[in-house]
Amino acid sequence: MPVADVETFDFSKVDRVLEKYHCEKSWLVMILQDTQGQYNWLPRPVLERVAERLGISISQVYNVATFYASFSLKERGQHIIKVCDGTACHLRGATWLRDAIVRKLGIKEGETTPDRLFTLESVACLGACALAPVMTVGSTIHVHMTPEKVKKALVLYRQASPAAPRVGAGAAAPEGKMSPKKTARARPKAQPKSGRGRRSG
Repeated sequence: MPVADVETFDFSKVDRVLEKYHCEKSWLVMILQDTQGQYNWLPRPVLERVAERLGISISQVYNVATFYASFSLKERGQHIIKVCDGTACHLRGATWLRDAIVRKLGIKEGETTPDRLFTLESVACLGACALAPVMTVGSTIHVHMTPEKVKKALVLYRQASPAAPRVGAGAAAPEGKMSPKKTARARPKAQPKSGRGRRSG
């Protein structure tokens, strides 16, 4: 889905993040994390703005944005659904859960619904093996899931969700966004995209 024209793009959110870190390029990873928290993904105009304000090349910004698994260069939905595909969850029905979501939302893994409410992803482990199968929607974890429970949960999320705003007009911050009063050190570290293997959860 194309992003808004640069001339009409809302840069106020990324500018506030940059000012928070005093435009210090040494904080690039944290700047991108906070910026994605504002837009729910990293549109190209935003990456170009970061590069310009930090005085670094766009290729440097892209190298970081593509290295860490937590960053997305594709527009994502208001609710990020993550289905655990670790060993325990896989053996207890993770595939059935994912299939139920695919049928209910009409999207495949890695895709976003046309109304931009949901994005479906699979992860190697959510760290809740004893409660398998599990999935998260935003910061909320759903345990001992079944296809029927998945369908009911999605209906509730859709009913409770306002229409997603257009890119450039400013997207809502994702669920579980940390308070700005928290220090950067308190944030979870981004995980590299390379070298990820299936874990036991």
